[in-house]
Order: sequence, then C-alpha cells, then structure tokens
Amino acid sequence: MPEFYPSIGEAVGAAMQHNIRLAYGHKASGPDASLQARRLPHPAADAYAVPGMIARLTETATPHEVAGIIEEVNGALGALPQLTELVAAGADWTRARLAFENPHHNPTFETWTRLAAATRMLRDVQEELAVAGDMIAACPVQLSDPKYRDEVPALRTREQLSDVLGNDAVADDEPPATQNPEADRCRAARASSPHAGTQRTAPSADATSEPPTSASPPRSPRTR
Repeated sequence: MPEFYPSIGEAVGAAMQHNIRLAYGHKASGPDASLQARRLPHPAADAYAVPGMIARLTETATPHEVAGIIEEVNGALGALPQLTELVAAGADWTRARLAFENPHHNPTFETWTRLAAATRMLRDVQEELAVAGDMIAACPVQLSDPKYRDEVPALRTREQLSDVLGNDAVADDEPPATQNPEADRCRAARASSPHAGTQRTAPSADATSEPPTSASPPRSPRTR
C-alpha cells in the first residue's frame, strides 16, 4: 500500500530518510526502517500552499488570478507575514541574550543585527507586494511577443519538484486502490535517487543548472 504525505516538505524529508537508509545498508531501526513505496504529492495538490500557488501562477494565468495569489501570500495569514514573524521571533530570541560587557567582541549583537535587518527587508517586501497587487489589474491578459521578454531577465531560479523529477515521480489522479505497488516502488526509487534530477529532459536540466547564489536584481529607491 503506498504511503501518502500531506505536503511536499514531508515527502521530501521521507525521501531523504530513504536515501540515508540506502546509504547505510538498512541499518536504521524503528517503524520506518523497512523500505516502503512512497508517493510524492503533486505541488498543485494543495492549491493554497506555497508550492500550489507557484504551480497556479503560470504565464497564462489571468490578472485576476495572479492578484488573488499575491493577496493569499501577502494577506494577514499569508506565508510572507508568517515568515516575517518567524524571523522577527528569531531576532527577539537573540535580543534576550544580548550583553555589552565587551564592546570589541559581541557576536550575539551581530547576529541580532542581521536578523533585524532581514525582518525589516521582509516588511519592505510586504509593502512592495501590496502595491504590486493593486497594479496587476492593469496588466494585459494576452501574452506579449517573446522578443520583448529578452529585455528583462527571468527571476525564477528554482523549479517545482515535479519539474525536476518528472511526472512519474509525483501523484497522479488515480485512486490509491488502483495503484500498482510494484510500479509505485519503482517510482519511489527513481524519485529518491540522488541522480533523479539529471535523468530528465533538457529544459529541467537547464533550469536547475543556474547557481543558487545568483545576485538579486537591484532595487529601485523607495520613498516613504
């Protein structure tokens, strides 16, 4: 019987544990020590999770749909405000451990400075998204000539799990009862392989070949 996961993160974590067990010859103990067929959910399985919203935000999405996605991300209970509060909580955790006895060496204060700066930047991002969300309605529905897109660089650098591993590594629309356990086991083995990302089509390989530390585009001056 295939094992299901409610989120991409849990599925990836299970796949990593699967690889560790393979690397150490199944020496792990516990209820999860035995290998089981694992089925990764498609990013669009939860339309309101961040992977699901990324899957929905395609080039052919309408301005109304894009504005709704931005609002979901940036709303009071959206992913971005939650991330901002998480970083702020980390800064406050560091703040409770500050001491200034040695003015020439204070790594705790330096840590707080970085976390506080990250918090301020995330709050700036929230403001930028709020303005951009209001401006999306003025964008045209139809796609422009591709020649104009070369004037502006693409910003997305990380593909979704289904784009990297291929459609055979994610859940399909068939109910669990109709799944072939042996086929699920083969798909899980391919998905958990460290070489899974290199066995797919060329577009995926090109998309993942960019270094993850590419510099962000310069931000325009903001007036307050």
